[in-house]
Amino acid sequence: MFQKVLIANRGEIALRVIRACRELGVGTVIAYSEADQDSLPVRLADERICIGPGPSSKSYLHIPNLISAAMLTGAEAIHPGYGFLSENPSFAEICADCGIVFIGPPPAAMVQMGDKVQARDAMMRGGLPMLPGTDVLRSVGEGVAAAARIGFPLMLKAAAGGGGRGIRLVRRPEEFDHVFTTAQSEVREAFHDDGLYVEKYLGRAKHVEVQVLCDNYGNGVYLGERNCSVQRRHQKLIEESPSPGVPEALRREMGQRGIAAALAIGYRGVGTLEFLVDEDNNYYFMEMNTRLQVEHPVTEWVTSIDLVQAQLRVAAGEPLWFSQDDVVLRGHSIEFRITAEDPSYDFRPQTGTIEKYLPPSGPGTRVDSHLFVGYDVPPHYDSLLSKLIVWAPSRLEAIARGKRALGEYEIEGVPTTIPFHLKLLEHDTFVRGEAYTNFLADHGEEFGIKG
Repeated sequence: MFQKVLIANRGEIALRVIRACRELGVGTVIAYSEADQDSLPVRLADERICIGPGPSSKSYLHIPNLISAAMLTGAEAIHPGYGFLSENPSFAEICADCGIVFIGPPPAAMVQMGDKVQARDAMMRGGLPMLPGTDVLRSVGEGVAAAARIGFPLMLKAAAGGGGRGIRLVRRPEEFDHVFTTAQSEVREAFHDDGLYVEKYLGRAKHVEVQVLCDNYGNGVYLGERNCSVQRRHQKLIEESPSPGVPEALRREMGQRGIAAALAIGYRGVGTLEFLVDEDNNYYFMEMNTRLQVEHPVTEWVTSIDLVQAQLRVAAGEPLWFSQDDVVLRGHSIEFRITAEDPSYDFRPQTGTIEKYLPPSGPGTRVDSHLFVGYDVPPHYDSLLSKLIVWAPSRLEAIARGKRALGEYEIEGVPTTIPFHLKLLEHDTFVRGEAYTNFLADHGEEFGIKG
C-alpha cells in the first residue's frame, strides 16, 4: 500500500478520499486552490499545498502545478476524484512518466472510452447492444445527412467529454441546423473538440448504470446497478440502487456483459457503464465513465464494499480480494444531490455564505459534505454542496427515511435543492419507480421549475 497520496480535487470528494486513506493508514496531501484555503479538506489532510488561484484552469486543471506538488511532498500516487483531471489520459501518462501512480484506469482505456464514438464501437464488439448512431460529425451538412438516415426525433451528443455538455434533443428537421451549431459551439468551448454524433432518441427511457471493479490481473466483478433517471440538463439529481423495475435476470445480464466488455479493453479500477433501458426492458449502451462516480455511495451501502478503498488497493497492485459470488445486494439506498441551485429558475447555480448548517443523522443516514457555518460557496466550481444518502431494507422504507432526513437538513445562506427533493419523494411517478430521463422536462411545472 502507498505511504502517501496527493488528492487532486476539492469539496466532498476530497474529504471522502482523505477518510478512505486514513482508514488504510495512508498519509494524505491535499492540493488546494486559494479559493479553498479554509475548506474542510485542507483542515483535515495530513499535509497541504497550494497549487494556484481560484479558477480551475490555474489550479485543479493545471497539470505542472499538480505534478510539482506531488514531487515536492513525496506523494507516491495521485487520486483525481471525479471531474477536473479524473478522465484525462494525458495527465495519467505524465504521472507515469514522473514515477507517480495515477489512481484510475490505464490511459489507453480512457482514450478509447473518452471518444464516445470509439467507445460505441468497442462496446459493440464486446457484445453490448447499441441504439442506431453515427461516426463523428464536424459540419452541419454531415449532420443533416446523418439525421436523414437515423430519423427524427434524435439526440446530438459530444464525441469527446461528458457531464451533459452538448447533448440536445432534436424533434424536427427544421430545428437541426440551429441546434447542431449551438451544440457544436458548446462542446468546442468545453472540450476543445467540436465533434458531435447523432444517436436515435429513445423516449421515456430509464438511465441505468452498472458499476464494475477490475484489478491488474484480468479479474473483474460488477457491483449491481444504479438508477439515475431524474435529471436536469442531462445531469443527475438523485440516484438509487438497486434500480426499481429491473428484473434480476436483466441485472445479471447487464452486469455480466458489462464486466466482460470492460475486461476486453484492459480496464483497471472502478468504472461505470451507462445504459438506456426502454419500457420493454431492452437496454442500450450509452457511454463508460472511467472514474469514480458521484453516486458511488449507494453502491457502497447495498454491497458493503468501500469503492474508494478498492481504488487505492487495486492501484497499489493488490488482486481482487473477493469474487462475483461474494457480491450480494442488501436493502435499498438512495442518494440526493444537494446543490447550491435555485430550482424555480431551472436550477440556476448560486453563491453565498453558509449561515446555518445542521445535517441530518440517525439510522441509515449518511452525509458526505464539506460544508460548515461560514463557508463561502465559490463561483469557480460545480454547485454540489452535499450528498445525502439513506439506506433501508426496502425501497419504500428508504423513501420514508429520505423524507425524514431531508426534513431535518438545514442549510441557510444559499438556495438548495432540498425542497425539490422533498417534492419529488411525494410524486406518484417517482414512488412507483417509473421516472424516466425526461421526467422533469415533462413535469417541471408541478415542481415549480421555470426556464
